[in-house]
Amino acid sequence: MMRLTGGVLGTLALLSLLGWYVMTHTPSGGTAEPPRVERPRDEFAADRGTEFDSARALKYLGAVCKIGARISGSGGMKRQQELLRKHFEGLGGEVSLQPFTVRQKSRREQTEMANLIVSWFPDRKQRVILCSHYDTRPIADQEPDPRRWTQEFVSANDGGSGVALLMELGHHMKGLKTPVGVDFVLFDGEEYIFDPGTELREGDAYFFGSEHFARNYRKDKPQVRYVAAVLFDMIGGKDARFPIEPHSWAKAGPLVKALWGVAAEQRCGAFVQQMGPAVRDDHLALNDAGIPAVDIIDFNYAHWHRLSDTPEQCSAASLDQVARVVFTWLKRL
Repeated sequence: MMRLTGGVLGTLALLSLLGWYVMTHTPSGGTAEPPRVERPRDEFAADRGTEFDSARALKYLGAVCKIGARISGSGGMKRQQELLRKHFEGLGGEVSLQPFTVRQKSRREQTEMANLIVSWFPDRKQRVILCSHYDTRPIADQEPDPRRWTQEFVSANDGGSGVALLMELGHHMKGLKTPVGVDFVLFDGEEYIFDPGTELREGDAYFFGSEHFARNYRKDKPQVRYVAAVLFDMIGGKDARFPIEPHSWAKAGPLVKALWGVAAEQRCGAFVQQMGPAVRDDHLALNDAGIPAVDIIDFNYAHWHRLSDTPEQCSAASLDQVARVVFTWLKRL
């Protein structure tokens, strides 16, 4: 997963600044203002998003976790890539790998990585991104006993739930009525951390995949234009809660309003209209590249970076709420 931003003092400073902004720019005094909707209210009653099959999504999560650990550059990652290519091509998506090579600070050798991209309506130049990381962490560094850190764990919610959501959404993309193209982007190398560091010492680097994607986008920008991106991270836990992530609000406020506004209309109570913790995640590189990007994340997931992060800790209801919000938003673009 990721880390909280820049230490305790930096986080408090950021939240204080954003808290002032929210209090002075929204009428609710501490929550993001839902968007003003131009269409008549009775039209929303028939707009139920998509017939998302949450049971099937959980089966996809189980199939991904059955592979075992999907660490960057490993055999497990390659098996996952083969499974996803077959799945998305079978649904009519255009699948490609975006390969790159990195050297982690704590590693002597280089590691081959690849982002996996599934394009829908590939001829459209104006596009949106739905994304998640799909690698799993080499160490379970939140286990209380450090001797257990190196045991294999499947990272069902943190690394699997976003993949399962996109696998299910793939069934609904061909019939989606939207004027934009859509790319599913699965980032490699978000979790490739062997040395997490300490408060006094910086450890390994994060976000190899999203930073590589962002660099390529800046170079190829005349070819396509990404108007928005939605990042899914730890979206499948039981009783998940998705407060507004402060970096998302600061850098992509209108997109936050649109998504959380849809959630309110759809009565998706997992989307909490208040500020959560500021999180470093894959959306930062996208925002820095000029793509408004929002992180939907449940950072209070109790099994984060623990061996107990298994499919049994995940919920079809949480995945269903995220799917309904995102698909309804896509249809309204």
